[in-house]
Amino acid sequence: MKPRRPARIWIPLLLAGLASGILPGFEPKPMELPHEASPWPSVDQLLLPEIRTDHPALSQTDILIDVGHGGIDGGTVYGDILEKHINLAVARRTYEALRSSGYTVLLNRSEDYALSSDNHWLNSRSRHLKDLAQRSHLAQEVSPQVMISLHVNSAKHPSKRGALLIHQKSKESGKLALCLQEALNPIYGTTTEPIYGRSYYLLKHVKAPSVIVEMGYLTNAEDRLLLTDPASQQKIAEHIAAGVRTYLDVHAR
Repeated sequence: MKPRRPARIWIPLLLAGLASGILPGFEPKPMELPHEASPWPSVDQLLLPEIRTDHPALSQTDILIDVGHGGIDGGTVYGDILEKHINLAVARRTYEALRSSGYTVLLNRSEDYALSSDNHWLNSRSRHLKDLAQRSHLAQEVSPQVMISLHVNSAKHPSKRGALLIHQKSKESGKLALCLQEALNPIYGTTTEPIYGRSYYLLKHVKAPSVIVEMGYLTNAEDRLLLTDPASQQKIAEHIAAGVRTYLDVHAR
């Protein structure tokens, strides 16, 4: 008999959408994000349509969206612009774009909080390590076809711009990264190629084909405008969704 999973580990997944009716009457107030044009859908809109024995949704997930940073961890900062808000805004839009294409999609956080606060199993004083470990553990529990981790980049030189895909050592992760890179490059007018992320904790500890999507440089004026403008966030999300669709529909068969 498999040991029971700690109850706390399901909290982010429930918020991201395990099954309708599992939280009757619960609907948090929409969180206001900087530069958001419209409120985030209600919990009922996020939840999957049904639940079955042993949570089969966890073994039937197409895409897990890892939303970088959150809570006390703001990520990259430029003035009063925080990476965590951009990651969440684009993740929400990407979630909807992929769901509208018929895929089963989960977010590992749908609000502004740190995943490290849910990690009570790792004996470490490092909040950063507990956050990363929680993200990878959730990915192992969900076992998606692919995982995309959304982030925003920064550089010493403000001229550096464009999306950058970082992949695992595996061939499938490389294919996923290339599909996403080719989908995103046209937005920025760049010809960037994906790179192997040898030292990235999340990429080393998740079995499913996974990539880190650096959606642009907050230190670049043109990228910054794209990353903070709602219409441009939607465009980025749609291109990310297109890249994922290309991989799942063509390469992952």
